[in-house]
Amino acid sequence: MKIIIAGAGEVGFHLAKLLSYESQEITLIDTDRESLTYADTHLDIKVLKGDATSIAILKDARVEDSDLVIGVTAAETTNITFCAIAKQLGAKRTIARISNTEFITNKDEVGFTRFGIDELISPESLAASEIELLLNQSAFKDSYEFENGALTMVSLSLSRTASFVGKTVKEAAQLFSEFHFVPIAIQRFGTQYTIIPRGDTEFREGDNVVFITSKGGGNELCKMTGRTNDPIKDVMILGGSKIGYKTSRDLSKNHFNVKLIEKNKDVAFDLADRLDKVLVINGDGRNVELLDEENVNHMDAFIAVTGNSETNIMSCLVAKSKGVKKTIALVENMDYFELSQSIGIDTLINKKLLAANNIFRYIRRGEVIAMTKLNNMNAELLEFKVKRSSLVCNKKIKDIDFPRSAIIGGVIRGTEGFIALGDFKIQEGDYMVVCCLPKSIKEVEKLFL
Repeated sequence: MKIIIAGAGEVGFHLAKLLSYESQEITLIDTDRESLTYADTHLDIKVLKGDATSIAILKDARVEDSDLVIGVTAAETTNITFCAIAKQLGAKRTIARISNTEFITNKDEVGFTRFGIDELISPESLAASEIELLLNQSAFKDSYEFENGALTMVSLSLSRTASFVGKTVKEAAQLFSEFHFVPIAIQRFGTQYTIIPRGDTEFREGDNVVFITSKGGGNELCKMTGRTNDPIKDVMILGGSKIGYKTSRDLSKNHFNVKLIEKNKDVAFDLADRLDKVLVINGDGRNVELLDEENVNHMDAFIAVTGNSETNIMSCLVAKSKGVKKTIALVENMDYFELSQSIGIDTLINKKLLAANNIFRYIRRGEVIAMTKLNNMNAELLEFKVKRSSLVCNKKIKDIDFPRSAIIGGVIRGTEGFIALGDFKIQEGDYMVVCCLPKSIKEVEKLFL
């Protein structure tokens, strides 16, 4: 697949890096020579210095042969213009990164496809949505919804008191006559090795386990692991960034009590004018005395989304020491994900990863509705739509020749999600959620063509 990316910043470089691992033909365009030089020396890609909206530059990149063009520069107007021109010059699919979420809300009304833009993404909006989902699933470290919650991915670390530690997957399933969850990936404590579980796979203390749950499955998991999905009402947010603003706005609309701390006085006053249901405080959130004055110990959740990863991590650790149940930190360095469990923060989120996940589904074969890479695991979670021509159509689960390094997490039919076992028959129009290691992705894709 030939892919052109405009913007060699954080998101663009990360995308180019991930896509180059997949042996895709990547061309990266940017005006900044230093960013391009770094990308050129670290990745197996082609780089072009110049304005992404230049027709000459696009022709030099052979845009007429491109399967996908992605505009992820810092300027949304550049991204929109780049995609519109690329489409007119023959690009098959276009994706533009934007910061104005009104564009996404009103994309059908405005008709962006008429301009030549197939998809709009906002990393800040994706991060805000991820945070709200994590607050609604407070017992778990990570969460991802398919089809408005018909199926949900959740992850947690197993403590010694979890009722199925020491039991196999098959034995754990027998603890419930009707269970609404299935494990799809396991990472052993202290390792970077991802296991796709089978019936004889044993759960061990310290395992980081990813589950797919249908309705009721989250409560069953809480009961079996000794956790409580406590309702979260009072939230403190550190940082009035775009993510801080969007998260505060969305949470306050959904009846959360929100305090937002912003260091910059002018920004704080502006946020106070725009967020009438949020208490905005002008102060340095790194100041422990300020946090104490604002009753951080009475908060149900603390979310740090400043532009500094270290500030976010340290302030979350302070909040945790004050008894806050749920802490979420925005980080830029992907290496921090490996440390999240050991340093004591509940969840780390990363804009680059969220944006890449959202874009990655367009390079997969078959009709991929959604996908996410599992945090700190070498596995992907994909939602495929079953077509009449798909090899899985009209087959029972047990009769599908599925690779050992992949597993079916569940099936969505209509609006209902199912944990599909051996005798479940797949039908045209079903949505199947599949977890697979990189080596089995191509084999899985063939089943859904």
